Amino acid sequence: MSDTPASPASSSRLLDYLRLFRLPNVFTALADIIMGFLFVQGHQWLNTPGGVATLLCLAAASGLIYTAGMVLNDVFDVEIDAVERPQRPLPSGRIGLGWARFLGYELLIVGAILAGVAGLTSAEPHSLAWRPAVIGLALAGCVLLYDGVLKKFWIAPLAMGGCRFLNVLLGMSVGSAGADAPVWLLYYDLSELLVAAGIGAYIVGVTQFARNEAKENQGSGGLIVGAAIMACGLAMLTAFPLVGNGAQRAVSLNGGWEILMLLLSGLLLRRALWVIWRPSPVRIMGAIKVFIFSLVLLDAAVCLAVGQMPWAIGVCCLLLPMFLLGRWVYST
Repeated sequence: MSDTPASPASSSRLLDYLRLFRLPNVFTALADIIMGFLFVQGHQWLNTPGGVATLLCLAAASGLIYTAGMVLNDVFDVEIDAVERPQRPLPSGRIGLGWARFLGYELLIVGAILAGVAGLTSAEPHSLAWRPAVIGLALAGCVLLYDGVLKKFWIAPLAMGGCRFLNVLLGMSVGSAGADAPVWLLYYDLSELLVAAGIGAYIVGVTQFARNEAKENQGSGGLIVGAAIMACGLAMLTAFPLVGNGAQRAVSLNGGWEILMLLLSGLLLRRALWVIWRPSPVRIMGAIKVFIFSLVLLDAAVCLAVGQMPWAIGVCCLLLPMFLLGRWVYST
């Protein structure tokens, strides 16, 4: 075995790909999947044949689709980045545009296929084998629609939130059909939809912040709107025990769920108000990074609420590679 260290050129090329993939952010997508999966499966999934394989397929599908979205985002933005962020891998020419386009579409396709495979591996007796494939295709389509069309318009934050909403539902897609849940809701229980919608609305607000990242003289109007939408998303997430079968699932914290969410929400909104008070690109970028990383804490909090403390700790551990990689890889 050779002891020759990797050349600076090869290390730099690896770093370019990690930056193109926004690798630290991918762990937030995995946290969504774990949370969604545990929300609908509870404790019995480890004893269910195919449970581990199903979770792995869902996590791989989510990670690949998310990574594809990051790659295609830079593919479609290459002309803008050539002016505003010329140091990035595509506008600088360190990674070829054609290769990045091919890679993005391939990751998107494989991710959607793995979502369908997850439905086939699930042995949950009342699960809907077709639902992971439907949600996976919808998620891939939403990612492509956002990157290629919608991010240029005012509806962009809603589209980004829709992607995160669908990602959470992908994690929940192998659960049983909700009692009295209509087919047009794909048989999701109202508590499941509210959790996914809360995470999605939170990301709508974060995306509203990110739209002003590269502007030097932006006002606070868009930031205030973003903070208000984030607050609405956090409130929706807090309220999930009040609808559907949420009360049966939130059995762990015995009234402490609201207190925990109040603490997390207060910390996040305090950071938002600090940026609103004196906005600048540097402050906005730092806040966005905090908001994105905090998705892991929100997912872990839901895991804790539904009685999955070991997994809540495990989800929090995803912050470690995020912080380590974040030293070299940007998140926005």
